[in-house]
Amino acid sequence: MAISSARRVAFDVLRRVAAEDAYAADLLYAEIEPGTKKTDASLATELTLGVLRQQRLLDFLLERYLERRCDQLDLEVLLALRLGLYQLRYLDRVPQHAAIHESVDLVKRARKSSAAGMVNAVLRRAAAQARIGGKELEKLIFQSLASAGTAVEERLGILHSHPTWLVARWLGSFGAKRTAELLEADNRPAPLSCAVLEEEASENIAESLRESGFEVTPGQWLRGALRISGGNPAASEAFRAGQINVQDEASQMVAHLVDAQGSRTILDACAAPGGKTIILARAAGPRGRLIAGDVHEHRLRVIQHQLMRTGTTNVHSVALDARRPLPFSRGFDRVLIDAPCSGTGTLARNPEIRWRLQPEDLNEAHRSQLTMLRNALAAADKSGRVVYSTCSLEPEENEKVVGAALVGAPGWRVTATQAALAPHLREAAAAEKFFADDGFFRTFPPEHGTDGFFAAVLASG
Repeated sequence: MAISSARRVAFDVLRRVAAEDAYAADLLYAEIEPGTKKTDASLATELTLGVLRQQRLLDFLLERYLERRCDQLDLEVLLALRLGLYQLRYLDRVPQHAAIHESVDLVKRARKSSAAGMVNAVLRRAAAQARIGGKELEKLIFQSLASAGTAVEERLGILHSHPTWLVARWLGSFGAKRTAELLEADNRPAPLSCAVLEEEASENIAESLRESGFEVTPGQWLRGALRISGGNPAASEAFRAGQINVQDEASQMVAHLVDAQGSRTILDACAAPGGKTIILARAAGPRGRLIAGDVHEHRLRVIQHQLMRTGTTNVHSVALDARRPLPFSRGFDRVLIDAPCSGTGTLARNPEIRWRLQPEDLNEAHRSQLTMLRNALAAADKSGRVVYSTCSLEPEENEKVVGAALVGAPGWRVTATQAALAPHLREAAAAEKFFADDGFFRTFPPEHGTDGFFAAVLASG
């Protein structure tokens, strides 16, 4: 049996994710060739991201069949087993024989033929129990772990495939109910949203995308957003023509919080890949001048490509390390620091993050982010506005960064800016849903149906 292109792509991407610390979404975009059938592209994506999302539970189950630890296996053998078991457990439409045989063939293709018999035997044993439904299996596992005295955070971590330490943090921060909702949301496919760059053309662009075979619905929150399924919108004519950007609605909202209309000088200090930059540039208009910085040359090239594709001309991209004092002599009207972070608000979209992140990474990120925010405050005009944002759910990267920065910045304060966001929402009153009494902007994946974002709008005077 020849290996299907979907399984081959998924296996190769998973191997590179593990070996190179690469991101699955980027690799899938590169590996899925133009002209690939939508069904094959969809299966490759589901297999790759599904295995990464369910990795811990898959390994827990495999070890029951293997009678040894998964980390004792060669990587290629383990990946083939995970792919096979994922199909047996989660994809009813895939015949069992195809899931088993192609997993065996993947092992042979990876020159691990000596393990082919073991892979075949393990997956056949798993197939015999595949009739146990997902909820029933979860109940059995949870009861088994509970009777063994396993701590609740470890039980949840196994069942929902998250690191135990992260589950424990979230239980302390969000409580049991919200944590359970978050864990479940992280294991569902993330919605794919696009920013429509000419808001008044939204309906025409949506119809054009539908005619090209995409399923399109209005954005959940923003008037200038669309939700798209049934393919990769970056391959659409609307994207090539610079009419849309692939960008989560929460990310778009952060750009709107900057309130760039009428601003003459704007700094986007951590600008790649450039989605927020373009929203800011459009809002500022031809009289506004925007500097888009990033520390990495290859990411600057991504920004430049985005600017060219969308015909955005009022942006100057520069190599810039926001961790160092910013080299500008005059204050900016607006400064955006969308700081590099742990990304815990994007685990549905980037599931590999959960297996790489360590507790100590949060304190290291805090130190870097605090330096960036202090530099941003120093670069802003005293009558201006600074927006600090992350796609993290962790207080070390959010509230604690802002609090520490304000200690050394007299005159600056947090200001709630529902008024800046409201005009862009389908219902202006919905702006209240994103702000708490502390004035911070937050999105929570299971509550808002977006990535998890945090933003603080800081003003002086």
